[in-house]
Amino acid sequence: MTQVSVVPYGGWNQCLRLSNEAVELVATLEVGPRVIRFGFIGGPNEFVEYPDQMGTNGGAEYRSYGGHRLWAAPERLGWTNHPDNNPVEWKQEETEVVLQAPVESGSGLQKEIRMLLDPQRAHVRVTHKIINRNSNIVTLAPWALSVMAPGGRAIIPHEPFQPHSERVLPVRPLVLWSYTDMADPRWTWGKKFIQLQQDVNRSSPQKCGAMITKGWAAYANHDNLFLKRFRFDPRGAYPDFGCNAELFTNGKMLEVESLGSLKLLKTGESATLEEEWLLFRNVNTGNTDDEIETSLIPLLEG
Repeated sequence: MTQVSVVPYGGWNQCLRLSNEAVELVATLEVGPRVIRFGFIGGPNEFVEYPDQMGTNGGAEYRSYGGHRLWAAPERLGWTNHPDNNPVEWKQEETEVVLQAPVESGSGLQKEIRMLLDPQRAHVRVTHKIINRNSNIVTLAPWALSVMAPGGRAIIPHEPFQPHSERVLPVRPLVLWSYTDMADPRWTWGKKFIQLQQDVNRSSPQKCGAMITKGWAAYANHDNLFLKRFRFDPRGAYPDFGCNAELFTNGKMLEVESLGSLKLLKTGESATLEEEWLLFRNVNTGNTDDEIETSLIPLLEG
């Protein structure tokens, strides 16, 4: 059974906790919308927390806080990363919990996160919504960023292999940033998967994006596996040269990101992006493509 309560957490007096017998989610109410914790009951937080920012609120400066957040793509400094330092309203609609932020003064956007926790399993449906409250038309894509705790490894799939004799056209974009170093040892460029290791001893950022028609990305840490599922719209136009998923890391964390397709929004119109989060215990993914495939296929098909 899913339980909903308001609790103190991480220095904030008001946070919303969703829990069942397996897992708990904690979302901040004094800032946000942010899901600051997701993990097994009594277990580590799969998301990162920044101790120097926990429990703070207010002010005009942007704070990372940690956890899971909602942005608008494509990225534009001061607009995408508008500070989310103010309290959010929340309500319960049947089995869903809704978190809604005030309209952002700098962007004119209003952000909302809906969460539905399965009564028994470590399975959450998270719906992200951005509403245009401007008087003018804006074009954007919802961008959901899960900021994972250090020490883990992200995994995203390649498209299925096809011999050159069967297909001559490309199957998807793989997008790099100006600071992407493909020789950095944190990357593993396999035949079936791309892996990115978070390393606390390497502070330089790394990032790549891709179109993932299979609609999933994973993060292995704490002997657990966080699996994020999202939809791919073959008719959609995606930001960043066609990416619906991106990975970013530095010395503090690793982000597992999904993006919706770009939408032209008139005043009052909205764009949504839905994810599923699944968390599994005691998953040994291995390191090779074949080991990863063997460990993940049952979880993806289950």
